[in-house]
Formats: sequence, C-alpha cells, structure tokens
Amino acid sequence: MIDHISVGVSDIARSAVFYEAVFAPLGMAKLVERPATVGFGKTYPEFWINLRPGMPRVAAGSGVHMCFRARTTEDVAAFYDAALKAGGADDGPPGLRPHDRVKYFAAFVTDPDGNRIEAVTFLKEE
Repeated sequence: MIDHISVGVSDIARSAVFYEAVFAPLGMAKLVERPATVGFGKTYPEFWINLRPGMPRVAAGSGVHMCFRARTTEDVAAFYDAALKAGGADDGPPGLRPHDRVKYFAAFVTDPDGNRIEAVTFLKEE
C-alpha cells in the first residue's frame, strides 16, 4: 500500500497556499513545513510538495493524477471551489461519473503547476 506521495512544484509558497485550501474540505491540513517541502495529511503527512525551481508545467494529458477521498458530495464541491479560488484550473466540475456498478461523484482540477488532482465520494445505492 502507498505510504505517501510527493509532487514537484515551481513555487513552494504559492503551492502550499493552494493545497492548504483544497485539502481543508477533505479534512487534511499542513502538518510539516520546511523551506523546500511541505507535508499534508490528517494525522500523518501523506502528501508532500517539493520545490523544483525552474520546473516546467506538467504536460496536459500526461495520464497522471492523484485522487483523494471526500466524505460527501458537498466536500467534493468545496474542494473544487477552493481549488479555483486558490489558483487552480477546472478539469471536470463536480458531478456523477459513469462507472460500472458504482455511483462515483468526483471533481477534477489542476494545481498551479498543472498537476491533476481529484476528489471523490461514492454514493450509497438506493
């Protein structure tokens, strides 16, 4: 199982503000802060951003994205809204996604460096 994930960012201060905002609706917070790295999580830093000066923007369509579990559809929407307000870009607004046998409610955004992130919750069957 995965212990933690880290991504490169070109501006650590800008990205720390972005991720602090988008993770708040998911119950995650900034837990570790160093000059060139910041760790986020609930009780343990599961997600890290690392300064990579001069890093080019992540290519659209790279196929890489990170998904974080939300408790409710409202939390997914709050994640999406926070991302847009904090300098992220829309890559799929909150809503149901067609998947076999699951009610998959998600939103997709890209961070200021182009890293694609998602929040998802699974709706209960009626």
